[in-house]
Amino acid sequence: MNRDESAAAARFRDLTETPVPRLILRLSAPTIISMLVTALYNAADTFFVGHISTEATAAVGLSFSVMDVIQALGFFCGQGSGNYLSRMLGAGRQREAEQMAATGLALSLLVGIIAAAAAILCITPLARFLGASETTLADTVGYLRIILVGAPFMMAQFVLNNQLRYQGSAVYAMAGLLCGAALNTALDPILIFGCGMGVAGAALATICSQLVSFFLLLAGTMKGANIRLRAGNVRLNPHYLKEIVNGGFPSLFRQGLAALATVLMNRAAGAYGDAAIAGMSVTTRVAMFVSSVLIGFGQGYQPVCAFNYGAGKKARVKEGYFFCLRYGTLFLVLMAACCFAFAPQIIAFFRDDPQVVAVGAPALRWQAVALPLLACIIITNMMLQSTGKGVKASVASSARSGFCFIPLILLLPRFFGLAGVEMTQALSDVLSVSISIPLAYSELKAQNVSF
Repeated sequence: MNRDESAAAARFRDLTETPVPRLILRLSAPTIISMLVTALYNAADTFFVGHISTEATAAVGLSFSVMDVIQALGFFCGQGSGNYLSRMLGAGRQREAEQMAATGLALSLLVGIIAAAAAILCITPLARFLGASETTLADTVGYLRIILVGAPFMMAQFVLNNQLRYQGSAVYAMAGLLCGAALNTALDPILIFGCGMGVAGAALATICSQLVSFFLLLAGTMKGANIRLRAGNVRLNPHYLKEIVNGGFPSLFRQGLAALATVLMNRAAGAYGDAAIAGMSVTTRVAMFVSSVLIGFGQGYQPVCAFNYGAGKKARVKEGYFFCLRYGTLFLVLMAACCFAFAPQIIAFFRDDPQVVAVGAPALRWQAVALPLLACIIITNMMLQSTGKGVKASVASSARSGFCFIPLILLLPRFFGLAGVEMTQALSDVLSVSISIPLAYSELKAQNVSF
């Protein structure tokens, strides 16, 4: 047995024999950091831009929906290729795993180039569609134009991050993102204030840091037992594209709908001025920062879930699901209490404007009330996605920001005004958890594991 075969055998034993709680905790530590780092990109921009003006904060908030789309496309290729290659590794089919890894990366670069070019060609109408007013249009266009230039590499680094995680190499995935986040945080004040670039400086800092993350993650694929990416392994054929769609569509659906939900929320808040957009934008960033810990925890479970499902060890899939659900809920209860108690101070930290705080504080408290429900919603979606149940996973992922959120954001502001905008996400979460529970039960029962 050569060194690569020995490393692969050791990885198989590790993922299928190590006690599930210990394995998830070990794998989730770097993924939690990775997700916090991803949230830090946006939080850093929001924090530093918040020192320019309320209009600048609103402009960056409007632009985040486009970044959500970029991330959605990256996770579509990354999750789709990642959970398939993990199942193939679990089944001992190394060649197929290698071909999928190369195909997923190539597809992300191709999609990124096409999407960025299309958006740049119609950037001003795009900014207006996002909800930009005359006071925020210039900043929104300036921020978006720079972000879109780097979109292909942003998508590609999400692919590499996911593929490394699904191979059980979460430390390499974390290191790449961590270095990028540190660079982004350092560059933001230099470019925004030191170079006098304003909002454009925040965008340039983000792109530079994402580019660094991409090359570091690419280097991580050449370490240890990780799959080596080779251009000759690219297979843009129906078989691999179908598997990417099956495994990645839930992420695309979830995050794509989240982007649409953000646009609708910004447009609804925009009726009450730039301060309302800024307040809701800050609230969304804070909620994302908290939920990123849970998502990182769940991402530590995903390779365990996919690998053991591929290896036929379905009892470990169930054990990991309930372990994450139990401790994820406990964590969110603690975070919800903090967000509810200190909502005004948290919003003011990002933008100390009384009008922004007046909108953001009640919105954050509404989200805090429903925050513990996210454990069931997110962990269920990850379990369904990692076991290749694309349809069920798509239903679960589309609920929170799709067919629960969108009708509410269109209806509630008509009856309750600005308060309707502030309460929409919380009520959507209540409806979403009622969908996730039966989906989880039906899938675990289908796997013939006892409850």
